[in-house]
Amino acid sequence: MRSSVLALLLCWSTFGHAATAALRFSAVDSWAMPVAEFRDNRLVGGIIHDLIERLAQRLDMPVQVHVLPRNRVELALKQGEIDVRCYISPKWITNGNEYLWSVPFLYQRDLIVARSGSEQLSSPDAMSGQSVGTVLGYTYPRLQQLFDRGSLLRDEARNQDLVLQKLLAGRYRYAVSNELALSWFNRNLPDQDRLASVGTLEEEPVGCLIRNDPSLPTQRILRTLVQMKESGEIEEILARYR
Repeated sequence: MRSSVLALLLCWSTFGHAATAALRFSAVDSWAMPVAEFRDNRLVGGIIHDLIERLAQRLDMPVQVHVLPRNRVELALKQGEIDVRCYISPKWITNGNEYLWSVPFLYQRDLIVARSGSEQLSSPDAMSGQSVGTVLGYTYPRLQQLFDRGSLLRDEARNQDLVLQKLLAGRYRYAVSNELALSWFNRNLPDQDRLASVGTLEEEPVGCLIRNDPSLPTQRILRTLVQMKESGEIEEILARYR
């Protein structure tokens, strides 16, 4: 039902309100549930889908969602092809001061993950000599020195869910995952198969950025996101996926 509402908003942007410019959002095709669900290269579910849907309803604006590879999103912003990027931290991009930033809507914890029964790691250096499951194109600042000197090798997959599937299948001993994706992946597994956190890499607040363009209702968008957070609407969305 929720995906049909967003689809109606997308149709509205095409047919019903030709005079109203659609607000264009990005979605990264390597995201996994509960952050996003994709079907036929369309965003159809997950936290970001629901956040965009609710924001569009509050703003009473049509929206478009552009599903892009991670390495294309920043270029699309610079070229004015998208207006809003959600699920992003200023630390994850090099030119964060060029954009306007919303209040954070969640905190992302990046974890080192292993199979059930594995020991906790004292530090990332304890993985030296191992291949580590990572998402293609993602950066991991806490591990970069280990990658650069060859102490760790990246074993990459297209999205976070595939990284965890490969870990469960024994392709490597360790992987990097955010806490949300790990909890979602484990939800239907028997206790003995559930993957476990063996260390925390970092924790970052994430929110939305908006192009600093006078043609966009930037302050209205930012105020609306504050209202959604203060009213509990964002927490209600997050609670659906816990």
